[in-house]
Amino acid sequence: MNTSDDAVDWRTPAEIGGYRTTPDYAGTLAYLDRLAAAYPAKVRIEDFGRSGQGRDLKIVIASHDGVFDPASVHASGRAVLLVQNSIHAGEMDGKDACLALLRDILRDPEAAHLLDRVVFLFVPVYNVDGHERRSEYHRINQNGPEFMGWRANATNLNLNRDYMKADAPETRAFLKMFHRWLPDFFVDDHVTDGADFQYDVTFVADTTPNVAPATAAWLREAVTPELARQVDAARHLAFPEAVFLKDDSDPSQGLRFHENPPRLSTGYMILEGRPGLLVELHMLKEYRTRVTGNHAILRALLELLNRETARLIELNREADRAAARLGSDEGRREPFPLALGPSGESTRVLFHGVRYTRYLSEVSGTLAVRYDSEPWEALLPMETGAKVITSVTPPAGYIVPPEWTRVVEVLEAHSVAFRRTTASWTGKVERYRCVGLRWPLHPFEGRHPIVSGGPVDAKSAAFGECPRTTETLTFPAGSAVVPLDQRLSRVVIHWLEPEAPDSALRWGFFDAIFEQKERGEAYVLEQRAREEMARDPSLKAEFEQRVRTNPKFAADPVARLAFFYDRSPWGRANRVGEYPVGRLLTLEGLPLG
Repeated sequence: MNTSDDAVDWRTPAEIGGYRTTPDYAGTLAYLDRLAAAYPAKVRIEDFGRSGQGRDLKIVIASHDGVFDPASVHASGRAVLLVQNSIHAGEMDGKDACLALLRDILRDPEAAHLLDRVVFLFVPVYNVDGHERRSEYHRINQNGPEFMGWRANATNLNLNRDYMKADAPETRAFLKMFHRWLPDFFVDDHVTDGADFQYDVTFVADTTPNVAPATAAWLREAVTPELARQVDAARHLAFPEAVFLKDDSDPSQGLRFHENPPRLSTGYMILEGRPGLLVELHMLKEYRTRVTGNHAILRALLELLNRETARLIELNREADRAAARLGSDEGRREPFPLALGPSGESTRVLFHGVRYTRYLSEVSGTLAVRYDSEPWEALLPMETGAKVITSVTPPAGYIVPPEWTRVVEVLEAHSVAFRRTTASWTGKVERYRCVGLRWPLHPFEGRHPIVSGGPVDAKSAAFGECPRTTETLTFPAGSAVVPLDQRLSRVVIHWLEPEAPDSALRWGFFDAIFEQKERGEAYVLEQRAREEMARDPSLKAEFEQRVRTNPKFAADPVARLAFFYDRSPWGRANRVGEYPVGRLLTLEGLPLG
């Protein structure tokens, strides 16, 4: 093909449709195949897995010199940028922006330099099954295109809640691809829900205390302001924060802190030690504005990364070195952050909103907000500080008994390194016993994750009901020993520490340990309770005090009898709530294969 032939129509499907439409998956791939056929020395399209319904998951690789091998790319000193699109398949703006951006890089001489020091990877459609469930009635609060995909995958899982537990085949495929390429910078393209405002491009790069300090400083000082400047210069209006109102019915109350636990894509990138950028186009802007705004911020990022390549690569190397030190004597002296919350700090920002009216709604029966079309500028308080609300001191590693296969399979999906014991091992470990936890009535992402005192999010992470003790325990042959002297130590800690917001315990992988399998009959316990109170006056006093001070306990015959059963040798033998994973104090002396 003569790629210099200007008569060839290289407009994207969205451009041809006047941004009223977006192509289906076949149409998306057909356009990409045309580009790859025209520029085989610069573009390659590869499969990296299959969706639940059997569709191929594709990644597009753009390299200026035809090098498409991850090891060779990294060895060349170039940075790897990975952009993920349509994880929520009704939010396909990034897909159409990436088609246009790739076309521009290949065909516009003024854009060719964007591949000089960066290899550009993008997933055109991550949630392909949701993307093909097209309808004009999927996002009631989104202004086009005419047909859009569905938020969740074929089993109705939100893939942007699945990064840690990795239930979906798409997630398993993504993790394998990610660790093959190990990108230096990650972008997840989305479209907002929520408030109305003037900005068409909002974005956030997490710089909270769980991000490596040097990386956070670079994102805060070099990346965020430059992206905002370039997006504004491209005739879009950028806001370098995620917009979450403190009160949805009253924008004047300002913007609240945004949690970013590792179930989310950019939260997971923190555990990988890689900078992540969340892009949110404004849902109420027309599709043309959203797609071109997405194009503008991605192009700006490529410009910046080509200038900052060496610095970015070194920041990532240092983050990896720091992760591998977590299990050392030095690393174990510092608390490791598991969950964050607002610190109480805030700043006032000039916010470009739209005028609104608050009124008492006869429909909802509460205060509601009606947005107008006129601009509204106001100095609003914005929560800017974050503090650690849950932390843990890392062990040298963890040991997981072999029967907990699903827990270990998730570690394998994350490419975590571990070894198996070749014989039974008895040794001193730290272990948890969790009590008083609660499960929700309704499912969340296909599971019933443990909650305590709040919704299933990072704010509920500090439930504080898993006291830790040091004990001598025996672990069978075949137990998985997971050291923390590795790059993925942060992933290990977040998966195996019970109080982490997306731990295996929270997501229900250990639910069976909370089931009591042996019980006492009432007539047996009645007699034993009397014998024990006669033998132990302090036990009798404790029971009587609870009856006097706790009406709920006093009115519950089962709870009253359980008081005595739980304190008996039979009750203790149930081992309810004993977390089977051991925290290793040392890796020495373990019989490892």
